[in-house]
Amino acid sequence: MMSSRRVVVTGLGLVSPHGLGLDQLFGDLMQARSALGWKTIGEAPLSASLACGVCEPFDASVLGKQRLLTMDRCSQLAAMAGRAAWVDAGLESLGEEDRASAGVFWGTGAGGIQTIERSYRELLVKNRSRLSPLTVVQGMNNAAASHLAQLLDLGGACVTYSVACASAAAAIADAARRIRAGECELAVAGGSEAALPAGTVKAWQSMQVLAPVDHDSAAAAACRPFDRQRAGLVLAEGAAALILESFEHAQQRGARIYAELAGSGSSCDHGHLTAPSASGQVRALAAALRDAGEALEGVGYVNAHGTATVEGDPVEISALRTFFGEAAATLPVSATKSMHGHLMGASGALEALITVLALQAHQIPPTAHLDEIDPACAGVDHVRVAGRDAPDLRLALSNSFAFGGSNVVLAFRSIPS
Repeated sequence: MMSSRRVVVTGLGLVSPHGLGLDQLFGDLMQARSALGWKTIGEAPLSASLACGVCEPFDASVLGKQRLLTMDRCSQLAAMAGRAAWVDAGLESLGEEDRASAGVFWGTGAGGIQTIERSYRELLVKNRSRLSPLTVVQGMNNAAASHLAQLLDLGGACVTYSVACASAAAAIADAARRIRAGECELAVAGGSEAALPAGTVKAWQSMQVLAPVDHDSAAAAACRPFDRQRAGLVLAEGAAALILESFEHAQQRGARIYAELAGSGSSCDHGHLTAPSASGQVRALAAALRDAGEALEGVGYVNAHGTATVEGDPVEISALRTFFGEAAATLPVSATKSMHGHLMGASGALEALITVLALQAHQIPPTAHLDEIDPACAGVDHVRVAGRDAPDLRLALSNSFAFGGSNVVLAFRSIPS
């Protein structure tokens, strides 16, 4: 049953392959500008070359030398995104009592994998007999959330979610549920991922799900969701954070409100570790709209999971066609991974942030590089080539579907001015 307590978004922060600025990100997306490129990652004898999205340049020195010593790159990205969202929400002067109950809800698929891989390299390649005493605290999955709580002096629940590519979306959904239940008035929710060390990349390459690109000129267009010529996903790193508040708390402090997080829905495919299920995705879509108290006819945009894998894209479109029925033909859909890449556990946060910006701007970003729609992905209104104005946009969905069968759909609603 839908709670009477409304949850709103009052702050946004990110570190992405497009940079740190909200305007820069959304401007690039609306113009179908890709931030993907060709990179060689790692050092001999273990290195890997691939098309990917990296956060360069990235300077976290503002966090302080001592703090940085304890942080894997995943935590650094989280801290910078969370800090930016906190400032964006105008919370620098928030009182001690409010901070004591505010929570951190964070998603990551691989956590401090760079630290873990570096440690194995020290032991097994360089034959070191001992590791840094900071290895455990840098590598643990909940480190990013803990650093955010310390950085912002937040004493409420501090919880980490790890459900592969749905991690950040699950974190955002649970943060909203806790606010609606009255457990807290304010939360930092989102996700971070820095899963691009060479060994991890090689593990993905062995699955044969990465887009095969061998030169820089093609790397920018390597991720082609829903296109007949799509060949696989493109990995990326980054972080995104949303400040969520109860509507009453936001009003009391005169906060600027981006949008309302109207509802969320979750489901499990319960059939296969990697093969997605349209029926599972339909259940998550239905649950999100039910939680939001909305009818499917009200949805004006879907930010698709859209990874550009041969198997995954048609299943997602099939789920949308099944759920929306005849309305699917006029349902605007786009996959922004085509430009920023797949941030894995952080994707749900970045794409939620983009969905919020779309609602605020009344504009829908496109799926880039979608030159020829695969017939198996037809049946919806694909936004492509460039973004489009959507003056009547009021309700939008953000899909996150993960290996392991976890599905999360977030429903955002505009706030009347």
